[in-house]
Parts: sequence; C-alpha cells; structure tokens
Amino acid sequence: MVRPEEAPLNDTTAPFRRHLNAIVAAGIAGASAHRLVARALRDAALGERIAGRPITLVAAGKAAAPMTSAFLEWCPRPVHAGLIADPTPGKPIDPIERMVVGHPVPDAGSVSAGRRAIELANQVAGDGLLVVLLSGGASAALAAPAAGLTLEDKVQATRALLRGGVPIDRINCVRKHLSRIKGGRLAAAAGAVVTLAISDVVGPAADDPAVIGSGPTTPDPTSFAEALDVAADGAVRSAFPRVAREVLTRGRQGLIPETPKPGDPRLEQSRFHLIGSRRDALDAAARCAAGLGYHVVTLPDPVIGEARAAGGAHIRRAAAQCGAAPRPACILSSGETTVEVTGTGRGGRNQEFALAAAEPLAALFDRAALASVGTDGIDGPTDAAGAIVDTTTLARARDRGGPALRRCLDRNDSYSFFDRLDDLVRTGPTRTNVGDLQVMLIG
Repeated sequence: MVRPEEAPLNDTTAPFRRHLNAIVAAGIAGASAHRLVARALRDAALGERIAGRPITLVAAGKAAAPMTSAFLEWCPRPVHAGLIADPTPGKPIDPIERMVVGHPVPDAGSVSAGRRAIELANQVAGDGLLVVLLSGGASAALAAPAAGLTLEDKVQATRALLRGGVPIDRINCVRKHLSRIKGGRLAAAAGAVVTLAISDVVGPAADDPAVIGSGPTTPDPTSFAEALDVAADGAVRSAFPRVAREVLTRGRQGLIPETPKPGDPRLEQSRFHLIGSRRDALDAAARCAAGLGYHVVTLPDPVIGEARAAGGAHIRRAAAQCGAAPRPACILSSGETTVEVTGTGRGGRNQEFALAAAEPLAALFDRAALASVGTDGIDGPTDAAGAIVDTTTLARARDRGGPALRRCLDRNDSYSFFDRLDDLVRTGPTRTNVGDLQVMLIG
C-alpha cells in the first residue's frame, strides 16, 4: 500500500490516501476465500449433500489453498484423495497433493495438475463425490491440451488472447475448445460433483458458471465455431498459433466432439454453488467507508472495457451521478477491464485505468482521489496490485520531471509513471480473486 508519509506535506488529499488504503483492505478482506467457504458450508442443504460420502477434492485457482483449508475444517469425514493447483507456493495440506501452476498462462505444472485432476475424477465411483473448489486463475491452473496440441501451443494461444485485449468470457470460450478438462469435461468424467466457486467474472453475464475457471463442471453453451471467430479477430489472428486454429477448425467441421452441452446426461449429478463475488468486496468496502464518515454510493454496473477508455469514462460517470451527493463521498465500483498491449512498457489494467483517470479527475473535482486495485493483489506482470491517483497527480508528475501521461499511456507504461510518484498499491498475493475494486473519495 502507499504509505501516508510518502505523500507531499502540502498534499490536501493525504487523508484520502489513508482512507483509500483502509477501504481497499476491507474490500479484499470481505472477499476472503476462507470466510466465503465457511459461510457457504453453513447451508444445511449443501452440508447434507456432502456429508457421509467418500470425497475426492480438486481445488484450483488463486484461492485454492484457503478454500481447501476451510473445507477441511468443516468436512465431517476425511478427504481420501485430492489436489490443490495453486499459482502461489505454500505448505502442503495433508492429505491433499499440492502443485504449483502457472498464471495467467499455463505451464508444465498446470499440465501435471490437469492430468491429475482428470485421474481423480475418473476414480470417483459408486456413492463417491468429487468436490471442486474454483476461483480466479483456475483456467490456467488446470491445463490438459486437446489431442494434437502441446503446452507451448496453449501458451501461445493464451498470450495472443491476453495481448489482444479479449474479454475473459471469450478467452475461456477458446480455452474450453482447446482442452480435455474444461467446458464440463471434468464433471463428465466424475459423475457426482459439487462445485463451490468464487467468481471473478463480470460479463457479459455476471458470475456465469460456464465462464468461471472455464467451467470444468458445468455445461458449455459455446461452440467451436465461436472459438474460431475469437481466434480470427484482427487483434489476435497474427499471434494465434496455426496448430491451435486447426484444432478449432476440425471441431467446427464436426471432426472433434463438442463440449458437453446443457441437458447432457453426464452432467445430471453435477451441482454448482456460487459462494462469493465482487459484491462481497463492495459490501465490505461500503461498511468501512461508512464507518469512516463517508456518504457511500455503490455503482451497480461493472466497470468493463478497454482500461484507457474506461478510466476517464468512470470519472465522468461518477461526476454525473454523484455530483450532488453529500460530502465527503465515497464512490465504489468493481469489474474487470482489459488492455490491448501495443507498447513496450510495464503495467496492468488497474494501473492503466488509474492513469487514464488522472486528467478528468483533476478537471472535474477540486479534491478527490481514486484507487483501482486487483483483489488478487496482482495487476499484470508487475509487483503491484494497482495504483492511486488524485487531484495532485499531474502536478506532482510535472514537478518530478517524469514522462508525460499520454506518452506512458501510449507505451502501456503506467507502472513507471506511478512508481516514480510512489503511488503504486502493493498488497502481495491475497489468496482470493473477485475482480477489480475501485474506490473514489470526493471532498
């Protein structure tokens, strides 16, 4: 987090910075994976479905370890086999295997985890039950390339999609059709399944079970034809591997079986439970802000789109909707933007969003500050979770002789801009993920 003492002594937004840190921290805590699993397991109907059955467990994503810990604390009988596929190294949780996996692109650990998950699913028999714990990052955590593809093919395809600024639901459409585990295939192998999922999916259908973790336990309404359309998009086409495009083409021609669709009898015993989402972070942040004396306004629609366009649009929307709100005001929002990488700089979607917000923030408000932060503590390939801007940002940047804001935007170099100002937000991995959180304070 930005330390209050790092703000200039004449900076009238310094108290806002302290409050931004507190509100962001409260929002992340509200989406604690351990808390969300414990809350879900208090549901009697869910507990009855799980209790008394031999359990095999597969946990995948950034929250895999705390979700597993919470489940094991509640589980009335030992889990006899299981797997944690987690991008963050940690201690083993006996008796569950633990594999370190790649994110946001899969690696060799992801392939090993994907293969092991399929093996575990195939071993569920009789009255046994596969419990799947999903969180953001699960798509990269469980990789089982389709026949004819290598790991490197999957990595190149994923990178092409990410650099092309493709929304997560479209990325996962492609992932499902290049995989042997995604798009309902894991559940089809197991039979009886209970999935507990923490969602980082904001659109086009919020918290869509078929998109979270690329839907390994839910029917897939998308098709090879749709996946091929995504791969053929202008921003993706040139970098998308030829062999992966050939797999999608064969699938569209009916030469490769489609993913399980709604109504598939193999998924009749698969039950999905959404146990947490961006709303949990928003609710906790709102309680904290109100406790600090702010009039709180929560914007219901998710913040999406290209980060450099969404940043300015967000400030203008906040000014239009909340101009007459009592002061001090706290405007809360959440979502997930995208970045089409065309420059050679460093940054992430939250840093680029904040950078794009700096000019309209200074133009429309006398005293205001904004933080945009990834609730997973990771923003792009950087050590930051996001960044803070306020109505002094542009002046401080000029005083320190750094590169112009527009130049940094054009180079996708938001990290350098904010690092020079000590305005990066660093939380470290949070072991949860419900998308991005924006907190705006107005005096």
